[in-house]
Amino acid sequence: MQDLQLLKYDPDVVVTDLHFGTIPVKLYQPKASSCTLKPGIVYYHGGGGATGSLSKNTFLRPPKGMDQRVGILEKVAQAVPRRRTSEKVDRKFAGVEENLVSGSNMSYRKLPKYKFPVPIRDCLVATIHFLKSLHAYGVDPARVVVCGDSLGGEIATVICQKLVNTPDLPRIRAQILIYAFLQALDIQTPSFQQRKNIPMLTWSFTCYCFHHFLDISPSWQEVIMKGAHLPTKVWEKYRKWLGPENIPERFKRGYQQKPHEPVNEAAYLELSVVLDVMCSPLIAEDDIVSQLPEACIVSCEYDVLRDSSLLYKKRLEDLGVPVTWHHVEDGFHGVLNTIDMNFLYFPSSTRILNVLTHFIKGL
Repeated sequence: MQDLQLLKYDPDVVVTDLHFGTIPVKLYQPKASSCTLKPGIVYYHGGGGATGSLSKNTFLRPPKGMDQRVGILEKVAQAVPRRRTSEKVDRKFAGVEENLVSGSNMSYRKLPKYKFPVPIRDCLVATIHFLKSLHAYGVDPARVVVCGDSLGGEIATVICQKLVNTPDLPRIRAQILIYAFLQALDIQTPSFQQRKNIPMLTWSFTCYCFHHFLDISPSWQEVIMKGAHLPTKVWEKYRKWLGPENIPERFKRGYQQKPHEPVNEAAYLELSVVLDVMCSPLIAEDDIVSQLPEACIVSCEYDVLRDSSLLYKKRLEDLGVPVTWHHVEDGFHGVLNTIDMNFLYFPSSTRILNVLTHFIKGL
């Protein structure tokens, strides 16, 4: 259904297919020329590493006498939020793209062939290339924003952390995280217990993405649910950031805290990848997190990943990083993608978009 969507043509927006190095991207720009530098937004799509992309544009030839394109067909999940953000806030906009043709040298590459950390590395390479080329696109080096939803939100977070100590690159101005995946250690948070059967991110699809993206055996599912995949020393180390006491009480209705079972050493050997900060940026050290740029965090009530946003919000605020937080009481994971989906449209998607554009305009 997403692949068949026909985007509305906007004569004020120009869409260009480019390569940042070997990585294909789409550049969205206002058609009107300007002598002033504009903010730039880099967007990373979600989909758990399994779905979502930005396919090649198919341009319809304009009628004789017209000097502009009259139609754009984009076969992808996530394209609408990207396009509409560019139109609404009049920003230069680069969206990292993924090619659906297996084996082609395009990013960000997805499951089943490409696993962690390939998508993150692809996006990091493309972002660095963009940051080094801002002058070519008329982008203000002081106003570059990274943005992503779901896995894309994690990628945006990781890239912010990776680029903290890179004085040769422009500093990221802000990060926008939309129901982001931020930690893979604890799946017994209140939201996991409360929302595991809510579309669009059910527990079964979460497990699929988790096991395949990290290339671990699905046979460890029960071990992970019991918290036996990590030793006590690890839980004790990260409790200060992951403990349920960091989540406001109003989000704990029906929550039952369960003690972690003794570690399964075989599982720990295979699953220790979850301690990599590229997989779980929420547990990055204070000296990194404290240097991160201002954040806009969107969380949704009906989302198994809700609590990751709440925990990361608290971490940032505790370390003095400014946070704009918007919680969507009637929102669910992936709701932003319903913009312009006719009878599948949910009004909360527009509210999220308004929050994002208001935040960007205020930078």
